[in-house]
This record gives sequence, C-alpha cells and structure tokens, in this order.
Amino acid sequence: MSHAVERAEGSNPLQGSWHLVCWDIQYSDGRPATLPFGADATGLLCYTDDGRMSACIARAERPALSQDSPRNAPDAERLAAFESYFQYAGRYRLEQEGTGQQVVHEVTHALNPNFVGSRQVRQVELAPDGRLTLSATDALQGGSVQRRHRLVWERRT
Repeated sequence: MSHAVERAEGSNPLQGSWHLVCWDIQYSDGRPATLPFGADATGLLCYTDDGRMSACIARAERPALSQDSPRNAPDAERLAAFESYFQYAGRYRLEQEGTGQQVVHEVTHALNPNFVGSRQVRQVELAPDGRLTLSATDALQGGSVQRRHRLVWERRT
C-alpha cells in the first residue's frame, strides 16, 4: 500500500499549510490547562499531496544565540533553543476512526531523535470556520491522569 494520501478533488482537507492558533494541554484531574510554549507560540504545519508532512512550533520571541554558529554558543543557550522549539516531519495518512477521522504521522525526521520511527496519531476536527484541531491523549505517571494535547490551526493567505 502506498503511503501517499489518496486524493480525489477536494478529498484531502489537510493539504496545504496551516498556522498555529494555540496549543494547550488539558488534564483529567481538573488542574488548569497549560500552554507549553506560551499564549503567543507560533507554528507551521504543512501537508503535501504526495503524503508528506512537516510541523514546527516555537515559543514566541526566542532570544538569538550569542554566536552565529550554534556549535559555538554556550551550552545553556543551546539548551534554551532546543527547549523552545519542536519539530518533526515524515509521511502521513488519513484514516477513518469511528465517526471521525484521524491523521497518522510516521516520523522520519525530528529535532528530538526519540521521535524518529514513531507514529503520532491525532484526532482530526475541521470546524465550520475552517480551523483545524488536532488532538491526542496520553497518560501521565502511573496512568491515573490523562492529558489531552489540543492544537488549533488555521489557514492564512
């Protein structure tokens, strides 16, 4: 089976580029939602017609490194740059799941090397206003608390 997204005219609502509106994490134990990269995080998500995707998210107004080359920057600056940026890319496919859709990202490249080779599965919701929400739920320590990552994206011209 080809990994490319099967595409009849208009059948792939994800194709194109999307800009991050917000990323929040909600918790099943009632604690307040968190914003991993802040309220003004930026991001770009691209889906191609041949089944490839790329996503990056960054904390807004990241400080510049003190050196032109990251290799020459102090360790603390490099760590701060790594901790304020998230990126991965690979293949994707849309799948039906119950009455909804999910997108499966098969990661081939990532800032975090532990992501390479993983499958990132996201629930897909397309709102009437055209916004795209991708979400996934996982368990925290011991599995007693569930957290739901919710990323809202919009197209911009």
